[in-house]
Amino acid sequence: MSDSSNVPSSKTQWSGRYEQAAAESLRKLNDSLSFDKRLYAEDIQGSIAWAHALARAKVITDDESAQMESGLHAVKAEFDAGTFVYAPGDEDIHTAVERRLTELIGAVAGKLHTGRSRNDQVAMDLYLWLYRQNQLIMTQIDDLAIALLMQADQHVETLMPGYTHMRAAQPITCGHWLYSYMELLQHDKRRFQRNTSTLSQIPLGSGALAGTAYPMNRLELSNDFAFPSRYGGLYTFHVTRNSLNAVSSRDFVVEFMEAAALMMVHLSRFAEDVILYSSPQFGFIDLDERYTTGSSIMPQKQNPDILELTRGKTGRIIGNLTGFLTTLKGLPSSYNKDLQEDKEPLFDTVDTLETLLPALIGLVETMTFNPDKMLAALDETMLATDLADYLVFKGVPFREAHGMAAKAVRRSLDTKTPLSKLTIDDYHAISEKFDTDLYAVFDYAASVAKRNVIGGTAPEQVRKEIKHAKEWYKGETKTGKERL
Repeated sequence: MSDSSNVPSSKTQWSGRYEQAAAESLRKLNDSLSFDKRLYAEDIQGSIAWAHALARAKVITDDESAQMESGLHAVKAEFDAGTFVYAPGDEDIHTAVERRLTELIGAVAGKLHTGRSRNDQVAMDLYLWLYRQNQLIMTQIDDLAIALLMQADQHVETLMPGYTHMRAAQPITCGHWLYSYMELLQHDKRRFQRNTSTLSQIPLGSGALAGTAYPMNRLELSNDFAFPSRYGGLYTFHVTRNSLNAVSSRDFVVEFMEAAALMMVHLSRFAEDVILYSSPQFGFIDLDERYTTGSSIMPQKQNPDILELTRGKTGRIIGNLTGFLTTLKGLPSSYNKDLQEDKEPLFDTVDTLETLLPALIGLVETMTFNPDKMLAALDETMLATDLADYLVFKGVPFREAHGMAAKAVRRSLDTKTPLSKLTIDDYHAISEKFDTDLYAVFDYAASVAKRNVIGGTAPEQVRKEIKHAKEWYKGETKTGKERL
């Protein structure tokens, strides 16, 4: 059953041009209060700054600006206390704040929206809100990276199999494996750091699309938006340079979600590794039972739900990004209502990260390793490359050495004899280049130690990298100072 266009509805800010009230179905589709109400603090912050700017431009008096500021602080106090009461006419957080401000200070509240549009207002709110969330997520990334770093520091010399194609490849150290994911998180952190500049923009003063007609000094306005810098002092925002782009660009939302999606890909890969390595078939890792779940039917189960949800939520975050990119791709110039679709996928992405990361931090901090099982999983065929390298040092071209080592592996498989147990005659049958000193090759620790180049798995190199990372985190992060 469709609704009639003359069904009574609460008055809106734009109803003056209309003879009939908005249809309820339109309100249900159009109103965004249900999800954008989380922007109340940013909406109030932007409104206070706008009131200051109006006063500086002599559009309103200083007393009127002071009344607005006092009233807006009172509105924020209601939101903070959870006592704010929404009214039927509140379409979005902007109308809700302005309606309540009018109730508190009277008609002077009607001057607050002078020279401002909801188009530049909502963009301002979203910039401020996402800037803060971006900072929080960077802190959580640091905490997860430090948890990995601390584990890596305990296992610099712990041997384990390294895999390619999910097949045993060469021996590595557990510290090297852990550090690899810590390094990926550092790359992710840099991507979120780059967002800081993109997010610190001031679209206020852009109006609906053409700029404001009032003599507002937007550069002075930008001084009302500043946050503490991690290097001391304040980090100030900068004004946008084109009003059309200012109200319609959501690149900052896309770039945030891109960084989030790529980080989730990295976390999903880590989750898959830990799921495998903590399974009974591997037994390399034990997960703390506080970060696992049981089964409703099988009493023995200990399920890695955090890790499985990490994999699952990766698809969700990627979906948020691709869905919003699809929304943007055909939009004409300036603001379009399609842009209201930016918030729900963005909010969901932020909420997912801020819920998932603390759980992963706890899991990583509490997981323990079983070096004996890791060592037992090593196989001498993983030293076949070392055998080829042995021949290279005897002057054999690597391609020939590779073939000779492969024949030794074939002999080992056919006779079910470990490479170290093949006789020297077996090796001489392949090449006279082999000598009795070849048996020194079959030492996993020595194999690892030989990879002593920057970025290699040799304990000496891993220890150096961990030291550098610890020094950086100690100097740059609160968690690093407290825990490293």
